Amino acid sequence: MLASYHGYILDLDGTIYKGNEAIAESVHFVHALAERRIPHVFLTNNSSRTPAEIAEKLKRMDVPASAGQVYTSSMAMAAYVREHWGVQRPPVRAYVIGSRGLVHALEEIGVVFTDEDPDAVIVGIDRSFTYEKLVKAQRALLNGAALLATNADRTIPSENGYMPGNGSIVAAIATAAHVTPTFIGKPERWIVEQSLSLLGTPKAETLLVGDNYDTDILAGINAGVPTLHVDTGVTPAAELTKKDHQPTHSLTNLDVKLLGL
Repeated sequence: MLASYHGYILDLDGTIYKGNEAIAESVHFVHALAERRIPHVFLTNNSSRTPAEIAEKLKRMDVPASAGQVYTSSMAMAAYVREHWGVQRPPVRAYVIGSRGLVHALEEIGVVFTDEDPDAVIVGIDRSFTYEKLVKAQRALLNGAALLATNADRTIPSENGYMPGNGSIVAAIATAAHVTPTFIGKPERWIVEQSLSLLGTPKAETLLVGDNYDTDILAGINAGVPTLHVDTGVTPAAELTKKDHQPTHSLTNLDVKLLGL
């Protein structure tokens, strides 16, 4: 029974909602978790919003949520910079391409924002991305800066279909500078392990739920966490048989009856 898991890591876009439209079964599922006081965290590659903003969006969709239950790729990026670049050295100087969610997370750890000789170019989804920003990123990278990216999603789902994701922006920057980016978000194990520390449950007793095989399911596989694929978003269930590694479970949606909740 899937109900035997003691903690849940839940993807958002394509799993709980599509763009601005909630998925009804998923809303009922989160209510069931909340009513039973089963620990759960919302894990998203979306770097554009703060945890508080995402929690407010969820609540508008009748999904019970608090900022403390949201873990974003921006938060994972900040944790990565803090741990891998060290807090004892002078503040990290970074040229940041992204939205307020990423800016807020990096501000909290004391990153200095600059396009003059930065230590790193840090990239999150930026709907105002321009050729000028590409030029500045290229110049910094050719001068030795590292390229860090919140996530590699080439496309993102919306209620009106798919749109270019952060991976498309990063691809342009990496191509211009002939460098390889370091990705922090799903499917990398780093972001899953960070969310597990927030959740507080052992890997074997935690289920990672998502719709996108290449981000959500592979993130769980890479981190050694059981996975549940739901056929409500990016990856159709019919395509799973083509994959080298299978999710632990696969269901049409998050129907609480199917899940035993």
